[in-house]
Amino acid sequence: MAAEMGGGVWRRYAPHNMMILVQLCYTFMYFITEAAFNRGLNPYVYVTYRHVVVTVLLWPFAYYHEKKLRPKMTWMLFLEIFVLSLLGVSLTLNMYFASLKYTSPTFVTSVVNTIASITFVIAIVLRMEIVDVKSARGLAKIAGTVVSFAGVTTMTLYKGAAFASPWNAPIHIQGSNAVHDSWLKGAFLAVASCVCWSIWYILQASSVKRYPAELSLTAWMATIGGIQSLAFTLFLQHKREDWLIGFGLKFWCIIYSGIACSGFTVFAQLWCTEKKGPVFVTMFNPLSTIMVAILAYFIFGENLYVGSIIGGVVVIAGLYMLLWGKEKDQEYNASGEEQVADLDCEKQQAKIAGASSAKNGSE
Repeated sequence: MAAEMGGGVWRRYAPHNMMILVQLCYTFMYFITEAAFNRGLNPYVYVTYRHVVVTVLLWPFAYYHEKKLRPKMTWMLFLEIFVLSLLGVSLTLNMYFASLKYTSPTFVTSVVNTIASITFVIAIVLRMEIVDVKSARGLAKIAGTVVSFAGVTTMTLYKGAAFASPWNAPIHIQGSNAVHDSWLKGAFLAVASCVCWSIWYILQASSVKRYPAELSLTAWMATIGGIQSLAFTLFLQHKREDWLIGFGLKFWCIIYSGIACSGFTVFAQLWCTEKKGPVFVTMFNPLSTIMVAILAYFIFGENLYVGSIIGGVVVIAGLYMLLWGKEKDQEYNASGEEQVADLDCEKQQAKIAGASSAKNGSE
């Protein structure tokens, strides 16, 4: 009996546990990559090698699992996937991880929470999103977007004083507390990567309809994005030693990022989206920001800056305001569809009743 109850509780909260595990994977990735960058790993080389790992990992599963689901590849479809790969893989991730080199894990994880607000604004500009300014849910979405932008502006323009860890860190990352001379440059790259990610989310929504094999689409984007990143990196990095990573921290950083953060997390988020919806998945994103800040300060002994703390809290508050408005939108639309269905049912019953009455009258 107890085993059955335990199994029921696990099934009920399996999506919650899965999303917490996803955010843990991302949290550890930030510190591992920061340590590897401080050891000399080039961010552009890292992104290229990472997607080589993802390509090798995903294609066998995609090929056998979606053999009957994959549509025929056309030149227009390939061009569409090429653009998706540029926005969602090569351009975005190169800017994103370059920003990590210039700023800190706490900063970049906070900025990522603005993606929902940026996507919302772009959707309004493209008339893909309609906002009812007279309703509470519409006002919540607008206010949440404004608050998120205020938070990221605070983090970008105001670094503030540093809070040093009060004791010796159990784990020390070499160069983690170095003064970042290019903080503004890193902030710009982080925001630019979030804009690209937002455009990618919007384009991907329509692309999945034309290419419904999601695992194969992910494998295609990893492959093409890896090739794009390779061309970009070869143009910038001519030294042979930049490409030699050995079998130390740099190597395991790439392997971990490819398997855990581009392999497991993709499957987990797709599964959770299917079970609970996209809003549920997005709600867990700030958890990574909180875990990164705690680990950075207490375990790795990194400095926390006043601007990042204030801006991060403001961004998370804005995100949840926006998500609340989006969830209420879904509930409103669902209730509207139910009302229309009930009305159609009543009309149909009225027609049947009228036809039956006419038949009885003729008899």
